[in-house]
Amino acid sequence: MAQLQEILGEISSVVWGPFVLIPLLLLTGLYLTIRLRLLQFRVLFHALWLALFRRTEGGDAQGDISHYQALSTALAATVGVGNIAGAALAITAGGPGALFWMWVVAALGMATKYSEALLGVKYRRPDARGEQSGGPMFYLRYGLPGGLGLVLGGAFAVFGAIASFGIGNGTQANTVALQMEDVFSIPPWISGIVLVVVTALVVIGGIKSIGRFASAVVPLMIVFYIVISLLVLIAHIGDLPAAIALVFTEAFTGRSATGGLLGSALLFAIQQGVARGIFSNESGLGTGGIAAASAKTDQPVRQAMVSMTQTFIDTIIVVSMTCLVIIVTGAWETSTDDGSLLTAQAMSDGLGAISPALAPLGTYGVAISVMFFAFTTIVGWSYYGERCIDFLVGRKGVFPFRLVFVAVVYIGATVPLDVIWSFSDIANGLMALPNLVGLLLLSGVVVAETKKYFANPDWKNPDSTIVDVRS
Repeated sequence: MAQLQEILGEISSVVWGPFVLIPLLLLTGLYLTIRLRLLQFRVLFHALWLALFRRTEGGDAQGDISHYQALSTALAATVGVGNIAGAALAITAGGPGALFWMWVVAALGMATKYSEALLGVKYRRPDARGEQSGGPMFYLRYGLPGGLGLVLGGAFAVFGAIASFGIGNGTQANTVALQMEDVFSIPPWISGIVLVVVTALVVIGGIKSIGRFASAVVPLMIVFYIVISLLVLIAHIGDLPAAIALVFTEAFTGRSATGGLLGSALLFAIQQGVARGIFSNESGLGTGGIAAASAKTDQPVRQAMVSMTQTFIDTIIVVSMTCLVIIVTGAWETSTDDGSLLTAQAMSDGLGAISPALAPLGTYGVAISVMFFAFTTIVGWSYYGERCIDFLVGRKGVFPFRLVFVAVVYIGATVPLDVIWSFSDIANGLMALPNLVGLLLLSGVVVAETKKYFANPDWKNPDSTIVDVRS
């Protein structure tokens, strides 16, 4: 196992090194931000209004679930252990400055997520059962010419199916098992069995079942986590300005809890911030396009605006809460291999500063959050994986995929954490590469459809009729 981890670590360091994915992710987000003229900032409040208060699309829009359920499904898949464990590991390994780079990834990633969602709706197709299916495999296949689109679309589908067992399955189940064992003394094999059963009950029902579950559970779990985080930050309100200042200063000096030379530590802070930021909000991976394609809408731009708020909520709000709690309590200076337990300790210490009686709320609150965050991510990613399988082999492959996916939940709960994290980082990178290439090549389509939509003076009216831009 140690040799396997070493090999995976070497591969991950190349994929997420300073010459491959990190510059490609940042430059793609920057390029789309410029071409869209800072759209993610200009229409953010309108997009949040659509996401939070406009839950259905009028008329005879095609799709399987409401755009609110599509957003909830995307949030279910992204607001997972990356927000708790991944963020904590980034801060302890890369220092407080890693949070700054997660903010950068999120700010640019909103333009990336917007583009993925727009293209996901524009190029979606009905599957054998009449359900809408879309995402990078479709906009690569049908948006790019000939063999290039076929190769890139197929590559994304293969990597996406593989990645669903890592970022969307193994890491989540593993973190839940560790939390349940540490907090409640529940053996990992029991946690694994429970996760298998409840996962099967939800995913077998398909996207409609997943959408209903996500729209009911996701808002509650996010609000719960934000509330306990705010309690800690309020208790340390005097330390908060210094913590935020530390985020900005350490972003360019690269001091981590484990030390290191200035140059290497700075690069590591950037690497940790970008990799964990992408792990958390998935901007650039292409999954946002898969979820958006299932929404009942005839307006790709409108759905894209809703979808980009997922990155804002996930990283700018939830991840920031985790990282700032860890920084203000001083927990970031603790070296650890388990980010979720570190977050739990930071929450416990922070709430204990208010009252010793509240300290257990931090431990139990994080454990409960991990359980729900991880489970909803597993459920959301089961849909992403099956869409990739359906693209590759047709509907006949979906049910076998679901069976294997559910079985791997148990394996993930009992395999060492470091192997699973390394595997997930590699799978994420392999997924992102064809998607990012496609986004750059199809950026003209994104810009053209965006201009067409916003040229309508009535675009702010969610009931307005704007020409359908689907291909």
